[in-house]
Amino acid sequence: MRPELDRLLLIEQQLLDGPAALPAEEWHLRQLLDGELAADTEAQLLLYQGLRLAGRQQLRRELRQIHAQLYAPRTTGWLAGLRRWWAR
Repeated sequence: MRPELDRLLLIEQQLLDGPAALPAEEWHLRQLLDGELAADTEAQLLLYQGLRLAGRQQLRRELRQIHAQLYAPRTTGWLAGLRRWWAR
């Protein structure tokens, strides 16, 4: 495997729930000695946070749409169009 992918795999194993690739003390020592590893780890953490936030926002949109379909009053005309537009 390419060294970049090995490095990413190591970072992911340390950050994600599951067995870590390295003991915590060794991981912290590597980050202290390798500034790029610390920066890459921070970038990966930010990426994971962004993905979680995007997933939550998508779920909220889907839940609002489901709620609107189930509980919105059955009206017609311009009011119905306005409610559909607002539910987006």
